[in-house]
Amino acid sequence: MHALFSYGTLQQKQVQRDTFGRELNGFADKLLGYELGEVEITDEEVIASSGKRFHPILKKSDNPHSTVSGTVFMITHEELLHADNYEADCYRRISAPLASGKICWIYSENK
Repeated sequence: MHALFSYGTLQQKQVQRDTFGRELNGFADKLLGYELGEVEITDEEVIASSGKRFHPILKKSDNPHSTVSGTVFMITHEELLHADNYEADCYRRISAPLASGKICWIYSENK
């Protein structure tokens, strides 16, 4: 199983059903050293699922005390690949530590 930190649309039940074929259970945590920005999504299928043209995006912060609240979901390898397909090219998947000490996959700005 993989731990995935979600701070945006992957927390929406409809997006979970469309992306993973099920609703996910998770727990709250915080990502350290990041802040939220916004990005315009052009994939009409993603917009239809989320109901939003603008999605949040993680940006590395110069302030190490910056935090982003979200939810940690435990998903299978296959589900992680589905999440990769859901996320636009402006995102990249990397691992990062959370406030709880857990290491998770996150989708951050693709720089």
